[in-house]
Amino acid sequence: MQVVFMNTFDRIDGERTVVGAQVSICEHEGAWIVLWTEASEDADTWYEGASWEEMLASFRHGIAIKMGAGFMPIIDGMLEERKTQPGGIVTMLQCYGELNTNADLFEELREWRKKTASQLCKSAYLIATNRLLTMISAFKPHNANELAQIPGWGETKMKEYAEQVLEITSRHTRDTSFPLDWVTKSLDPKTYMQWSYKQKEQKYRNQMDRHQEKKQILQAIADGRTLTELQAELEMTRRNLIERIEQLETDGYNMDAIVLNELAEMPEEEKQSVLQAFDIVGDKYLKPVLQHVYGTEVPPDKPMDLLYDRLRFLRLSYRRDKMREAM
Repeated sequence: MQVVFMNTFDRIDGERTVVGAQVSICEHEGAWIVLWTEASEDADTWYEGASWEEMLASFRHGIAIKMGAGFMPIIDGMLEERKTQPGGIVTMLQCYGELNTNADLFEELREWRKKTASQLCKSAYLIATNRLLTMISAFKPHNANELAQIPGWGETKMKEYAEQVLEITSRHTRDTSFPLDWVTKSLDPKTYMQWSYKQKEQKYRNQMDRHQEKKQILQAIADGRTLTELQAELEMTRRNLIERIEQLETDGYNMDAIVLNELAEMPEEEKQSVLQAFDIVGDKYLKPVLQHVYGTEVPPDKPMDLLYDRLRFLRLSYRRDKMREAM
């Protein structure tokens, strides 16, 4: 087994007791292996497999956990592709918001977001993320100038939602003030550092989950599973799953099997009408294609969700064929 990378860590416990550890990236017969060895304990295997991307995500996820627990490396810079400036005001505001969330106000804001998203037929996160709502609940802005100081609350949100949000937040008293420059001095450095590592840990955990999700999707498609079966297995919404399949196609994976499976019951004449519509109105937006093929009044026997699903799968075939023609 060949050691490709190694780093040493130290952590001070209790009465200045130094605990040492090592992390190693090794290669053996085409497989990557990530090992963590702490003091005299046996090595803990964080990853073993052929994927460089999965290995790197597992490596960084483990490093984030250990650094959050107090282990400091001899060589730093393992958690980022490029060095970033620590302690930015935005991340500090985010940290303070999560640590000082007003639970009652947060729930009121969530209910507002849920109602607004339903009325506008939008995803809730497009209205406001949980992180944005935690900061609003912690700092409790009472006017537009104060609301504008919350990171992530831009001009569009100000025009569309400021009045509604301020109507909610203004009912809550606060002990802090604006501007928010006091946050940088009020945060305990150790608490902020642990929070920062927790964010990195979650980031790389998400990357690991996404790699695992990709493997499941590719294996399921190879096994001839349907979209409905795959949706139940992954517990994803149908739309999110199709978006994931579209991304995999863009990344170069062959999605022919599931495309053919999902379009099997679509009449050939209808398929050709859609493909011709892509030539005429373009393939960037699906609504013009839908209207070109079916008119503004969609027949009641053709559910809208089903039509959009089929359009998305046909667009995959259309784009792939166009790419082949261009080669």
